[in-house]
Amino acid sequence: MTAKPTERPGRNEPCHCGSGRKYKVCCLEKDNAALTAANARAAADAAAQPAEDVREVPKRTTVHQTEQPWKASASRVYVPRPRGPRKVGGG
Repeated sequence: MTAKPTERPGRNEPCHCGSGRKYKVCCLEKDNAALTAANARAAADAAAQPAEDVREVPKRTTVHQTEQPWKASASRVYVPRPRGPRKVGGG
């Protein structure tokens, strides 16, 4: 298998520009800046287009609806239990 020419090299691999230096030292910051700018442009384009296929999210009910009456009790709440001291006695 051969690597795609559009893939970015790993951080410690030689840079794709041919400088002979590691990618993280040579072109990593420049490529990250270009990628960030491209993502910002894509987000701006997506925000400018009308959202026609946005579906409404149904609101969730706060009380669990169940067909099993033994599970419908609302008393299943955490109740902290008092505990005694861990060490008892002189020391």
